[in-house]
Formats: sequence, C-alpha cells, structure tokens
Amino acid sequence: QVQLVESGGGLVQPGGSLRLSCAASGSIFSINAMGWYRRGPGKQRELVATITGGGRTNYADSVKGRFTISTDNAKTTVYLQMNNLKPEDTAVYNCNADLSGPRGTRNNYWGQGTQVTVSS
Repeated sequence: QVQLVESGGGLVQPGGSLRLSCAASGSIFSINAMGWYRRGPGKQRELVATITGGGRTNYADSVKGRFTISTDNAKTTVYLQMNNLKPEDTAVYNCNADLSGPRGTRNNYWGQGTQVTVSS
C-alpha cells in the first residue's frame, strides 16, 4: 500500500507565497508521475501541475509562471511552490501519484488534501 502525506497549506494574502509538500511512502516500485490537483469552492477538481518520473512538467494555464512543481532526488516527495497567489487560487489541493508495480500494474493514489486560502 502507498500513503501520500501533504503539508504546507494555509492562509495567505494576495501576492503571497506558499509551498506544498507531498511525501509518498510504502510499496513504491516505479513512479510514472506525481502531481497536484485542486477543487475550489463550487468548482470541479482541476489539474494544477504534474511532473513525470523523467522530470517533464505540465501546468494549467492559470498557474503558468507563478507555480513550480518539483521533486526531491528520490522523486518520492513532490513540491508545489506557489508564488503571486490570487484569491482564485483558493482551493483544497490534493496530491496524486501514478505508480506502477513490479508486474506492470498501474495504480493511482490520492492524498487527503490541504486547504489553501488566499484572502486579505
């Protein structure tokens, strides 16, 4: 089994910064990709940013130039550096891991979510 533990959410003023972390642990054989999704008030969940095991990144247009996704050397912890935050970034942010097992089985895991609130 795999666990994803997120941290780093909170309340920040517009223009401020936050850094989210998501640490994966458990039976991890191969990481296809890790990423962050969010669900704002009254909205559907949307992709924020992803990073593949090879380091290729993808961002939602709304966060390009403001958010940066990265991993540690072991690639089991994913970070989301969020700068110049806007009120519309307010959401519950969930970490996601797309993993493969030794037999090629592919599974998707989610973290519990961390609240980010951007407000003055």
